Amino acid sequence: NMANRFRRHGKAYFEFITTPGIDPTNNLAEQAIRFIVIDRHVTQGTRSIKGRKNNERLWTVIATCQLQGRSAFNFIPESVKAYFRDGPAPSLLPTSV
Repeated sequence: NMANRFRRHGKAYFEFITTPGIDPTNNLAEQAIRFIVIDRHVTQGTRSIKGRKNNERLWTVIATCQLQGRSAFNFIPESVKAYFRDGPAPSLLPTSV
C-alpha cells in the first residue's frame, strides 16, 4: 500500500531538495524513450517475443547512438556486415569515458 511504500522510500522522494543536481522530474527519462512510445503506437508493436526482443535491440542501438552523437544508420549496417563476415561487431561503448 502507499503508506508502507512511503515509509520505506520516503527519503528518496525528496532527495532532490537536499542534493544539488538532481532533477525533481523524470522528464529526461521520458524524453529518452519518447521515440519508442511513438514507434510502438504507430506500428502497433509486435506480436511475438522474438519481435519484441529485436525491437528492444534496435531501440537500444538508436538511443545509444543518439546519446553519443553517432549515426545509427551507419552503425546498423556495420553490425550486419560484421555478422555476415564473421568479424568483430562494432562497439556501442563510447570511445572516450
